[in-house]
Amino acid sequence: MAFHRTHGLPFLPGNSFPDPAKSAFHRSQTLDYKNGYALPRRPRVGIGQDPLLANQLSQSELDQLASLYPTLTYGQPRPSAPSDFIPAHVAFDKKVLRFDGYFQQEVLGSPDEQYRVRPVVVFYYLEDDSMAVVEPAQENSGLPQGKLIKRQRLPKNDQGDHYLWTDLNRASDLCMYGTTYRLTHCDAFTQEFLESQGVELNEPEEIPADPYTERRAQPPRSYVTPSDFDRLRQFLTMDRKVLRFYAMWDHSDSLYGETRAVIVQYYLVDDSVEIREVHQPNSGRDPFPVLLRRQRVPKHTHAPANSFPTCVLEISDQEVREYLSPRDFKIGETITIMGHRFLLYNCDKFTRHYYQEQLGETHPAPLEVNKTQGEEAKMDIPPYNGFGSLEDSLQNCLSLIPEPPKKDLIKMLENDHKVLRYEARLDSQNPQDNGRRFVLSYYLANDMISIFEPPVRNSGIIGGKFLEKARIPKPGSTMDNPIYYSPADLFIGARVEVFGHRFILTDADRYVLNYLETISEHIPEETLSSLRQKLKDMPEHQSQPDEPQTV
Repeated sequence: MAFHRTHGLPFLPGNSFPDPAKSAFHRSQTLDYKNGYALPRRPRVGIGQDPLLANQLSQSELDQLASLYPTLTYGQPRPSAPSDFIPAHVAFDKKVLRFDGYFQQEVLGSPDEQYRVRPVVVFYYLEDDSMAVVEPAQENSGLPQGKLIKRQRLPKNDQGDHYLWTDLNRASDLCMYGTTYRLTHCDAFTQEFLESQGVELNEPEEIPADPYTERRAQPPRSYVTPSDFDRLRQFLTMDRKVLRFYAMWDHSDSLYGETRAVIVQYYLVDDSVEIREVHQPNSGRDPFPVLLRRQRVPKHTHAPANSFPTCVLEISDQEVREYLSPRDFKIGETITIMGHRFLLYNCDKFTRHYYQEQLGETHPAPLEVNKTQGEEAKMDIPPYNGFGSLEDSLQNCLSLIPEPPKKDLIKMLENDHKVLRYEARLDSQNPQDNGRRFVLSYYLANDMISIFEPPVRNSGIIGGKFLEKARIPKPGSTMDNPIYYSPADLFIGARVEVFGHRFILTDADRYVLNYLETISEHIPEETLSSLRQKLKDMPEHQSQPDEPQTV
């Protein structure tokens, strides 16, 4: 329950009375959030919504009270309190004097150098009058660099004095532990501090150059100003656009030289040239896809110096004055690429359109060039040696690994076991050969002929097989184009020459006539007439059956 005190009475026990109508006893909210940020808020009312008298003042009144300092209007003024003592480690904390300098290090036993100049940085700490000497580290110097003298108070003389900031100045020497350091420059804070203390600074000096560093220094690099040509734009606009020319490679000036067809391709995306050879079937050449790999081809180069080795063939960009461009390719002209001459005689449709639209040039009509190769050397077939058949012996000349000659399988299947039999006598000047009779068999399956002599008792001649199955060439035929006997050449009275022996046909089977009449369009009429006349005069009982003879 809240208590309410009467106005004007002191806040003492017995002077406050409870307020029965008061029901709120919470404190007002003093913390607020705006846009995600916490903002403190000054309370305007107290506990139970009681007004706060201190918050009834305006902001201007509060500011005036904050800046008001009361003064005594009577009596002696009180003396002000003495200022607080600030020790040196607080007053000069993190205040360091920096001097740049160097010292000379003597080099013994070297004919190339006498001394080396080593730059250093001298730090003076004002808080405790200590000093440190540090040598900046240089890459690949080969020397132990870094902190040469750690932070400490450095002795000045043998009397026990130490170096103070009053002993430091530009263009002065400091002897520390047997090494003389020359101070040449200082930073802005050091200069301002010394001048504020009344120290007159000397003029700054430059650190002398180190002879060893100058001897090792590399000459300055020379840079070439890059071209303002936009390579990216060329790639985006000219990608997959190729100029194609058809050319003839004139290689006739060399031993066994010839003229060969090639394709010259110019890539607009990077101004490179590629040459591909057009391979012909059975040309005897290895099918390499590329004659000249894709690259930029120089047009004019600088003449090499006399000291340049002639065995080196690589040419750098500095030696090339100009590369081949699309304007160097014209139909009807000979272009030299890598020492070889190429006659351009035609190009494709895209190339003609590009020259007309982009360069304003029109290529002439394609040239007529002789693309035929030289006459092939005719292979000389050696004479037939008599071993085996002519076709079988010819395979040794046509292939390194001879294969059996091809046969007409359809003809063999259709005419299997079909034989034309003729009767013949030997045409010889020897009287002993008179009366000798032979059976000549013509095999339709493979056009071979065999001769059989029936044995005759008491004739003095052993009968039997006179000639194995073989193809008989006609007289006058050559080894290159032999002509063999066929059924059209076998008629009654025909003279058949078999390897130096002559036979005259005297009779034939009736099956011969029946078979030849089925193919009468391929048989001469005199052959059929001779067979009809002979078989017509033959008695009926001597005629043979119409079935084919089986051997």
